[in-house]
Parts: sequence; C-alpha cells; structure tokens
Amino acid sequence: MSSQQETDIPALLSELNRLANGTTDRLTAAVADADNIINILQKARDQIAEASSSHTASLTLTRLQNPVRQGFEAINDDLKKSDRVRKDVGKVLTKRFPARALPTEHDAMAKHPELINRAITWHLLREGQFNVASTFIHEAEQAGQLQEQAPVPDKRPPIDDTDMDADQDEEADDDNRTIPNGDVSRSRTDTSYLGGGDDEPMAEVRSLESHQLQEKFSTMYSILSELKQHNLIPAIQWAHQNTEELESRGSDLEFELCKRQYVYLVQQQQQQQQGTSGRSRRDDHSGGDLSSAMAYARSNFPPFADRHAKEIAQLASALVFQSNLPDSPYATLFSPPDSSFDDIAASFTREFCSLLGLSAESPLYVAATAGAISLPKLMKYVEQITAARASWTTAQELAFETPLPNNMIYHSIFVCPVSKEQTTDENPPMMLPCGHVLAKESLRNLVRSHSRYKCPYCPVEGQLREARQIIL
Repeated sequence: MSSQQETDIPALLSELNRLANGTTDRLTAAVADADNIINILQKARDQIAEASSSHTASLTLTRLQNPVRQGFEAINDDLKKSDRVRKDVGKVLTKRFPARALPTEHDAMAKHPELINRAITWHLLREGQFNVASTFIHEAEQAGQLQEQAPVPDKRPPIDDTDMDADQDEEADDDNRTIPNGDVSRSRTDTSYLGGGDDEPMAEVRSLESHQLQEKFSTMYSILSELKQHNLIPAIQWAHQNTEELESRGSDLEFELCKRQYVYLVQQQQQQQQGTSGRSRRDDHSGGDLSSAMAYARSNFPPFADRHAKEIAQLASALVFQSNLPDSPYATLFSPPDSSFDDIAASFTREFCSLLGLSAESPLYVAATAGAISLPKLMKYVEQITAARASWTTAQELAFETPLPNNMIYHSIFVCPVSKEQTTDENPPMMLPCGHVLAKESLRNLVRSHSRYKCPYCPVEGQLREARQIIL
C-alpha cells in the first residue's frame, strides 16, 4: 500500500463516521415504530376477540387504519434516510477504492460451494451465533447451494503400495492405515464427541444444527465468560470431566488450571493476613487459611506427580515462605503476569476445539486474514508482470514469498535422509515399524524386487505393507 493510500485512510474513516452519525438512531426509531404497530395490532385483535357483536369489530378495524398507516409512513421515512446514507457510503468507498482486476480469474472454490457454506457455518457456531448459523443453513439449502455429493474419502488415505509389491497378500489392507501426526487416540471416524459422523458435506452441514453440538459451544462460551471474571471453577470441572482425553493429547491444561487455583488460594490467605478482602467468585475452594490450599493440593495434584513433580514440590515448599512470598525464592510462581488468564483462556479454547476435532482458530478467519495480508503483494506482482508483458511461469508455487506470520504457515517440508529430496504428494514420507521415516521412492528403491527391506539406519527389517504414510 502506498504512502498516499495510507494518508487517505484517516480521512476516509472520518468521512464514514460523519455519514454514519444519526443512522443508528434512525434504525432504532424504525424498530420502535414497527414494535408500536405490532402492539396496536395485538390490542385490536384482543378487542375483536372479546367483542360481542360484529359492529364492535368493524369499528375497531376502522379506528385501526390511521395509526397503522402513520406507523408505516414513519418507518419508510426512517429507512429512506438510512438507505440514503448507505448509498453515500458506497459512493465514498468506490471513489476511494476504485475497482482493480484480481490477479487471476480462476476460483478454486467455485465448484465447491458446500465447503464454503460449511466453513461459514462452523465460524458462526464457533462465535456462538447459533440462530444465525441455523438461518444460514436453511437459506443456503433454499438457494440450492448445498448439493448432495458422494461420500468424501478420508483426507489421510492409506498407502497405495500395489505397484511396490505386486505379490503381497490382500489381507494387508488393515495394515495400510495412515498414521496421523497428532492425536491417534481419536480417529476421524470417532464421532462420540461431535455427535455425528457423516462424511457427505451436505449431511455434515445439516448436522451442525444439532442441539448437542450447539450445547458444547454454549458450554465453551460459558466457561470463557467465567474465565474473564477470573473464575476458574467451571474450567477445572470441565477439565476433570475430560481428563482422559486431555491426558491422551499430552495437554497440561488441567494441571495449569489446578495450579492457578492453588496460587489463588495462597494469595487469598495473604490478603486476609494484610487485612484486605481478597474474596471473589471463586469461593468454592476458599477457607481463610492455608489448610484450604493444602487440602486442595492433596486432592488435585497427585495425578500430575509424574509429569510435574518438580513444579508441585516448588508450590508446596512455597508455603514455608507464605508470610513473605514476594521476597521468597518462589515469588515468580505467585506473581503471574496480567495476561495469565488470557493465556489460560486461549489454551482452554484450543483444547476444547481439539476435542471437537477442530483447529484452535476458525479456518474462515484464518483464510480471510491470510488473504488480506497476501493479496496486495500478489496484485502488485501481477501489475508489474503485466506492464512488463511477462507471464506467470511457475507452477504449484508463488513467484515470491508471501508475508504471512509464522502462525499461518501450515505446510510442512520433510527431506528424505536417503535421497536428500523433499517429499511431495506423489512421493510422501513413509514411517517404518522402527520409527525411521523415508520418502516413498527411497523405500521403493530399498525393496527393489523383494518384499522385505532393511532400514538404512538400524538393523530392523520389515515388509512394505508395514510402512505407513504420515501426515506432518
């Protein structure tokens, strides 16, 4: 973006704010007028229902005409003024941002509207907009955008090694399952937490209306709301209920929540000793002396002793210095930064979504943000090669580096230690039973005309059907 464009942004915002002044009041007035009409009609309906003669009903309808007409006129006046502002805003934006040709006319998602609809629906659900998500699903169906499709196969397909070993038995099918890079305890077909498992995009989007799924997101937002109030109890209860799933993922969320609650109990005692009232909404485990903190530690820390023994020992030893913690060797444990609850909330959201089989952030948000960051540079590049009468000659990659932050770079690169080549979709990484990883082509070269191979890095031997494709 040029410096001139950057200078114009404040002026644009000022102009938009000027146009927007009063628009909200007009819309509020229109809603109030509509509510007034509804009230008038309801009263008239009640009067007609209670009327004993048709003359009374006719008189009521006659008296109803003028108030209703005046109400509609008031609504039209309000909406006309709001619509005039909308048109003015459109003109300002068109003037400030003239239409420019996109870098390419190819739309990779044009033939997959159901995937876009699914992403939008998921985003609305993740934001807690359940009614909006339900309305969007129904309107998309009515518009014919959701079409029935054949079941979509698993995105992590099993290894196809028929050309690598033509003589192997068909019974090896069960051994050709892909090993994912993350949680192997919950497969893609395990829908006990989602409440549905249909792979068809149409059915999956419809299943997002399930009350069970909406209840889970409602639970998430309820707990996040409590975390904003520094109330850890609901989050701890949720972590206890899902302790097995969190443990299988190697998550430290449950321990961090219990640790933070323990710190709170100790700090509360400090505040009481100083004559202050340190009570808050987390009084479920408070007791006014160190006995409450010690009892809480005894009942909650033992399951984490193997993984966090050192930290638990430090937390327990800190009680010796309880009267003067700020000057003790454990001061840092009891002086968490102001952002600690934000970190806990982010960690909770990440783990909650992981148990639902979702990423920590909305894919729609990530895609839109990445596009907004990358598109200006891409458009500038296209303008330059067009002016130079050149053409885009690269395939399967961009001709320049996109300025994306590290948290938006998802592609992984694995270099085969044997061939020194990067793996591709056609030559994916394969894990041997011993745990070493080679490229598929390298593994094929090891086997040659035999069905068995020897790992180049250890004495283990194996068969081709024992190798698994991995997704990094």
